[in-house]
Amino acid sequence: MPDFTYEALARTGSKSTGTIAANTEREAAMALDAKGLFPVRIALARTQAASGGLFGGRVGARHLATFYSQLADLLHTGVPLLRSLELLERQSVNVKLQSVLREIRGKVADGTGLAQAMAQHPKVFNELAVSMVKAGQEGGFLEDVLKRISVFVEHQEDMKAKVIGALAYPAFLGFAGFAVLNILVIFFVPRFEPVFDKLKEKNDLPELTMALMGFSAFLRSWQGGVATALAIAGLVTFVRWTRGSGRVWADRMRMRLPLFGKVFLALALSRFTRILGTMLHNGIPILRALHIAKDSTGNRVLTAAIEKSAENVTAGEKLADPLRKSGYFPPDVVEMIAIGEEANTLERVLIDIADGLEKRTARQLELMVKLLEPIMLLVMAGVTLLVVAGLLLPVFKMGQTVGG
Repeated sequence: MPDFTYEALARTGSKSTGTIAANTEREAAMALDAKGLFPVRIALARTQAASGGLFGGRVGARHLATFYSQLADLLHTGVPLLRSLELLERQSVNVKLQSVLREIRGKVADGTGLAQAMAQHPKVFNELAVSMVKAGQEGGFLEDVLKRISVFVEHQEDMKAKVIGALAYPAFLGFAGFAVLNILVIFFVPRFEPVFDKLKEKNDLPELTMALMGFSAFLRSWQGGVATALAIAGLVTFVRWTRGSGRVWADRMRMRLPLFGKVFLALALSRFTRILGTMLHNGIPILRALHIAKDSTGNRVLTAAIEKSAENVTAGEKLADPLRKSGYFPPDVVEMIAIGEEANTLERVLIDIADGLEKRTARQLELMVKLLEPIMLLVMAGVTLLVVAGLLLPVFKMGQTVGG
């Protein structure tokens, strides 16, 4: 049973604070009332809200997918919502999710809607899931929506795993190459400096070797440490900026990246078309569905383009026309949407588009990884060759001098 902190007023008007054990805020308020106290504020104790330990501090996508699926099954079999939430809370293996479900159950017991209760935990339930649950509640098909959210979350997690798996080896090559280069320049190159002193005195040291020695000395000096710290600080600042006020710029540049830009765009469009098709299949009007699905892209630029398209649909246009004018939707995708609208099969066509985009993206990723690996190997070999050449050229020159 969780603890709640409270502020309350006694009948005499004096103010009191403390903690009380209860299953929900409502039960805590009733317990305080029984003690003759009028509650002013009741909140879950911070130690309870922040608990979770090493493995319970966050809720993974797999846990969420399981929660959505199990809740859908319980509701489908006729188990009341409060009872379903209580069962899922008890059997949850994720402490963070268990704590969140306890709070949601308390809110629902107090008369708050499920979507509204979920919205109070944005770090666990994103805006898309909350909007879909709200639409399911309003339309009377909450079980179907929860099941589809579960499938969508699992599908997205599978796609993420494929992308990470495809890029894992190239990333390892890059990290290994960077580490080897630093070891060579910082620890190995300085050992040759005494050997090259005579050539340096005669100004007969090759320019490549001088540049290599200078770069090594710079990295080993305090200036190199400062430059490295500034580079790391700049990178952190840039990443934070792209997640805040620079998010629109970052999203636009992400779609313009060579090779990877088309992949990012295809993944965003596949999420949008799948969610929109799911919404239309469940009978949600197209304007409402567009409002919900626009946030699934994860790209502010695409979201703005879809919002503008929704405004045009309100004015009586077909969906395909404004999407074509935005310039972000490929011609084949727009053409399929137009045909789906004419044939009144848009929801099925959108799901087919999502499947096709994901298959196309998988093939592009596979090809890119196959090309990226030899390119990175060539770059690593070229850099290593420069370092070795910078060290061996003076040796050859000294050999020629001795031989002459």
